[in-house]
Amino acid sequence: MSRFEGKVAFVTGAARGQGRSHAVTLAEQGADVILFDICHDIDTNNYPLSTPQHLEEARLEVEKTGRRAVAAEVDVRDRAAVQANLQRAVEELGGLDIVVANAGICPLGEDTSVEAFCDTFDVNFVGVVNAVHSAIPHLKSGASIITIGSIAALVSDATAGGMGGGPGGDGYNLSKQFVNRYTAKLAKQLAPQSIRANVIHPTNCKTDMLLQPAMYKMFRPDLENPTLDDAMEAFPVQQSMPIPFIEPRDISSAVIYLASDESRYVTGSQITVDGGAMLRV
Repeated sequence: MSRFEGKVAFVTGAARGQGRSHAVTLAEQGADVILFDICHDIDTNNYPLSTPQHLEEARLEVEKTGRRAVAAEVDVRDRAAVQANLQRAVEELGGLDIVVANAGICPLGEDTSVEAFCDTFDVNFVGVVNAVHSAIPHLKSGASIITIGSIAALVSDATAGGMGGGPGGDGYNLSKQFVNRYTAKLAKQLAPQSIRANVIHPTNCKTDMLLQPAMYKMFRPDLENPTLDDAMEAFPVQQSMPIPFIEPRDISSAVIYLASDESRYVTGSQITVDGGAMLRV
């Protein structure tokens, strides 16, 4: 298929997980892709982040579709680095039409620090702002901006705060709330230029962010050292449908819709891909 023939997409957090899925799916649909990822750990984040090898694998997956790819190791918290690397990539690929601001972290646990709160907010919200604001000068009428939120942005503070996530978890919830509000305001500003902005809110998603010990502990606080098997018993509690989590491709399907002309008049919207999680609120 060539739904995005002649278009260029920019994806942050593209080395693995959701981001890689979005990048490869966009390429399969005809887009050339710019892939950014930090490719090293953040000290306050208590699970491993991507590596240069992950990013190289993602770049090769895009190129296997027959599309062009430009990959760069970029920390989205660094506006100057985002701007400079994006400028080079846009010049190489000849434009920019689709932005998927996906990069995010989620350090959990009552033993996380205020620095974890700060780093999470900076990656998840400031990183979105840096990516989007760096992209806007390159966008023209018909462009689409897609931010990745979380159902954590839509539940009450009382519900989110009671999940045992500690400072890092609070930073995650707050940052996603800000992404949600920011995207709506951004859509209003860009609508006169026919540039659209929408946010996708996933539930549990089968990525490294979910499949890690601190997340298992949050879902199974009754156990001292819960395993994945233990957490699998609790994961379905979050959704109304009888599933433990969704797959990255489920979110990528929503990305494709919002990036395409099929949604040409959809802007300022929240799309939940949540297995009915919000029905429990």
